[in-house]
Amino acid sequence: MIKNVKHRQSQTGFSLVEMAIVLAIVALLLGSLLPTISSQVEQQRRNETRKHLDEIRDALIGYAIINGRLPCPRNSTTDPSNSSYGEAVATCSTDPTAEGYLPWKTLGVSETDAWGIKRDNAADPWIGYWRYRIDRNFATAFSLTTSFSTADSLTIRDSVGNNLTSTSERPIAIVFSSGPDLKGNGQNANIGEPSSSFEQTNGIYQSDVPNPSFDDITIWVSRPQFFNRMVTAGKLP
Repeated sequence: MIKNVKHRQSQTGFSLVEMAIVLAIVALLLGSLLPTISSQVEQQRRNETRKHLDEIRDALIGYAIINGRLPCPRNSTTDPSNSSYGEAVATCSTDPTAEGYLPWKTLGVSETDAWGIKRDNAADPWIGYWRYRIDRNFATAFSLTTSFSTADSLTIRDSVGNNLTSTSERPIAIVFSSGPDLKGNGQNANIGEPSSSFEQTNGIYQSDVPNPSFDDITIWVSRPQFFNRMVTAGKLP
């Protein structure tokens, strides 16, 4: 007697339920990683922007060594195809609230910060372009006796209003990045985030560690620092 033997074929692969569980686990893992990746990207951009600002400070001092003065802000040309686009205006404005864009082409530095978008035509916005302001007394020939302009009165403060610069030794040049939220790009009256304590019209600027209400990155050149570099380069006294 011959018996029919039925062989059971083993089933391989995932069921739909198992696949759904796997996808859910993968989604949870990716979701937990995204904030970390985003934070690392922002920190990298912040570090890159700080590096550019250090290069800008050196370029400003280098320009003064070559030309005997600091450069004025960028000229009024807004068309990127114009040969003078990104160059400094010849004479600084007499307006005491004259804050402008950094003349990146004149200085040979980065056009924007790490969050910036380079402009392709005259109608494009100025996203991430460096903001720049100087004491106009240092936009012309200077000496060891050159003092500060009473019209500018530049000041740096932290987020709670403490002065980071003294009244007797004020900044002679300020450059800042508006950071990732772009609120400091000239669209409001303040250098950075909206605040009654930090006003472009009064020459009061903010520098501080990033926090939920402030993400600008600001550098400045002091007169002692500036004169020290000029003496070292043999340009003063």
